[in-house]
Amino acid sequence: MAIDKDVLDRLLAGRDPQELFAKDGLLDELKKALSERMLSAELDDHLENEGADGVGNRRNRSSCKTMLTGTSRVTLDIPRDRAGTFDPKLIAKYQRRFPDFDDKIVSMYARGMTVREIRGHLEELYGIEVSPDLISTVTDAVLETVAQWQGRPLDTCYPLVFFDAIRVKIRDEGFVRNKAVYIALGILPDGTKDILGIRIEQTEGAKFWLRVMNELKNRGVADILIAIVDGLKGFPEAINAAFPETIVQTCIVHLLRNSMSFASWKDRKPIAQALRSVYRAETAEAGLVALDAFEAGPWGKRHPVIAQSWRRHWDQVIPFFAFPEGIRRIIYTTNAIEALNSKLRRAVRTRGHFPGDDAAMKLLYLVLNTAAQEWKRPPREWSEAKTQFAVIFGERFVI
Repeated sequence: MAIDKDVLDRLLAGRDPQELFAKDGLLDELKKALSERMLSAELDDHLENEGADGVGNRRNRSSCKTMLTGTSRVTLDIPRDRAGTFDPKLIAKYQRRFPDFDDKIVSMYARGMTVREIRGHLEELYGIEVSPDLISTVTDAVLETVAQWQGRPLDTCYPLVFFDAIRVKIRDEGFVRNKAVYIALGILPDGTKDILGIRIEQTEGAKFWLRVMNELKNRGVADILIAIVDGLKGFPEAINAAFPETIVQTCIVHLLRNSMSFASWKDRKPIAQALRSVYRAETAEAGLVALDAFEAGPWGKRHPVIAQSWRRHWDQVIPFFAFPEGIRRIIYTTNAIEALNSKLRRAVRTRGHFPGDDAAMKLLYLVLNTAAQEWKRPPREWSEAKTQFAVIFGERFVI
């Protein structure tokens, strides 16, 4: 509904345009007036309903309450009733902040800003002094959302699930420890992405991964067609115990990066070109022949550990050769999980270390949730890959 022009003219008359949105400007005055008007209407409705029940309740003056907004503090006159039964919906009894103020704090926290940076930002822009406890209280409310999100029901079939981990420094029992944050990113049959969950663990192994797999089953996952991992300890045994038909595939990108870590910067490009003949081979047999040739060549002799690394993971590389080009591109170009890890590392880098698991989980969830909101369409390769999945996996590929 458009606001009448005459009303706007009266509101703006004699005001400095630069002060309209400043502290105690027109916007705050309107917020105060509208809030008090709605609170008064709420009380009128409350008294009418109580009057219908025969209770003799009435207004009993008002009390002052200071609310934090996105620009300043606003002091409201909260109407009261004599019976003390009025509980306003617009501003609850113990609420001290307008909802948009909480959203601003959470948004800044999700972008990797520390508590100190958030305080400085609010004070510099809005002239508001916010205590660290207030910021922690606002962001701690996210933990309840995290718990619900971690236990939400999942889809029945995931054609692809990427499992990966990054290291985060977390204070635990008085010591700062390097803990692993494990992320599961699923691709749905329509090509859209879904973060299945995140876990923080000190160690990994078959028992840990079996717990993760059983948790996914309990949340509704009936089948995973292909699981892409990077040498996670105990993972193949655990996933095949929970999902016997799942194909475990080593991430080719990670395998290449591990290979490059053994070489100097100037040697990495020619080594990567030499390894292309291995993972771009038509069949597993041809790939193994190419690996033998690489090992016998100049780069293989100079860096023998590279070929050894590929041979150690060869059982999880072989499935890659059975897939057509469309599916290979999806498996090889792990841009989705790489982009997530990049965002997480940027946010974590500003922290140094976290005071506990909850603090780390809170930030990681917010970063992942922000990233998920940017996903709008499936990968370009998915249209071709979806057809291939339907042919290869038949009835298991549930759309």
